Amino acid sequence: QVQLVESGGGLVQPGGSLRLSCAASGTIFSIYAMGWYRQTPGKQRELVAFATSGGSANYADKVKGRFTISKDNAKNTVYLQMNSLKSEDTAVYYCNANLKRWWYEAAMDYWGKGTLVTVSS
Repeated sequence: QVQLVESGGGLVQPGGSLRLSCAASGTIFSIYAMGWYRQTPGKQRELVAFATSGGSANYADKVKGRFTISKDNAKNTVYLQMNSLKSEDTAVYYCNANLKRWWYEAAMDYWGKGTLVTVSS
């Protein structure tokens, strides 16, 4: 059993900031990457940012310079600091982790239930 729990979503004005958190728990041998995706009704889920176990970080062009991803390996937790928020950032944000439960298994993707971010005046 693997569980990802997101927190930190809410209502914020344009230009404001929010920090999202995602904690992974359960049977985990090794986490290779953790990241964030977002989705609005009628649209495809899109990548926001992800971080690998090697320390690299990648961002979608729409959020570069505004969002920052970070992680706490000891806590199996990933964060997303969102600054200069725009109305277009309104979406449900989902946490994703690529991990192995045991050394002899292949790595798989796991998903959180999502947290709603609303950017509005």
